[in-house]
Amino acid sequence: MTSHPPLLRAGIIGTGSVSELHARAIAACPGVELVGVSDLDPERRRAFAEQWNTVPAHDLAALLDLGLDVLHICTPPAAHAQQALAAFAAGVYVVCEKPAALSLDELDRMMAAATNSGRQLAVVFQQRAGTAAAHVRRLLAAGAFGRPLVATCQTLWYRPQPYFDVPWRGSWASEGGGPTLGHGIHQIDLLAHLLGDWASASGQLWRVGRDTETEDVSTAVLTFQNGVVASVVTSALSPRETSSIRIDTELATITVDHLYGHGHENWRITPAPGVLDEDHPEWRLPEREERSGHEAFIREVYDALGKGLPLPEIASEPARSLELVTAIYSSSTTGCAVTPASLRSDAAHRHSLESPVTDLRPGAQRPGAQRPGAQRPTA
Repeated sequence: MTSHPPLLRAGIIGTGSVSELHARAIAACPGVELVGVSDLDPERRRAFAEQWNTVPAHDLAALLDLGLDVLHICTPPAAHAQQALAAFAAGVYVVCEKPAALSLDELDRMMAAATNSGRQLAVVFQQRAGTAAAHVRRLLAAGAFGRPLVATCQTLWYRPQPYFDVPWRGSWASEGGGPTLGHGIHQIDLLAHLLGDWASASGQLWRVGRDTETEDVSTAVLTFQNGVVASVVTSALSPRETSSIRIDTELATITVDHLYGHGHENWRITPAPGVLDEDHPEWRLPEREERSGHEAFIREVYDALGKGLPLPEIASEPARSLELVTAIYSSSTTGCAVTPASLRSDAAHRHSLESPVTDLRPGAQRPGAQRPGAQRPTA
């Protein structure tokens, strides 16, 4: 019997911890083969290639020369745009870790290159995945809970000072932003995935406990086009870590409380007073459970690519969460609410997220001051 070649050939650039999740997800996809991997560090590149029985490529060009169909970008954020543009120029699809780019301008160029090459860009927001999130999203869209009214979105994580001392972290130039971009974007993205398009954002950036160029805490109020108002808090200073979203609707409160991933046990639907569970059997979570994660997200992407279809809903709206995060940084600079229209005209923040941060640490020079040397870029 003649064996058929794999349907899609994948490569990974960057062999940090997240690349392991990508490699496992690729291995779990029928008809997909990991054909090569690249990393600037020769030892890490060799060890990863040996672990996954694939080819170590000394750079991106060599990796693309292996005849890839899909490039998985798992490098630090500053490299994403250039690597994605090279992949699209070679006619290769891109699956990119978040944040996809350091700015909306960069992301615009990536998305335009994808369109021009006839390929697609999937940004990995794996917390959209899982049967519970899909179920709740369908119910909200169908109006099964009545109108959604108010929400909270919290990313309360803990990162000690050595985390920020890694050379590329905590820097506007190489990381693009602080925890709002690097951490909070996951929950902000899931909130928007559940509620839809945003209407306004008002935000503040704070430096409370870490020596870093960016913020270590942010606070924001978001409104959505369906009328929901949401309070958003992101912190890298919180010893009891949690990631949580709460949406209060006319008929129920929906909550998901977890840390880095969620299953059915993390979701709860609490009826409003006078509303009975038995009157809403459609609220019950599906009997079949799949947790959120890279494997579920990447499988859906490959299923669509293998069939020649557009990206699935789980990978739709790749720019929306970066727009929201950018709007928070923009608002923190101007002190005004930012709308999608006003964000389009904010050339400075579309180019760079760098923003003034209010420094509340003991001995700080003054509230609102940036670290020495930090300048607000011009467009």
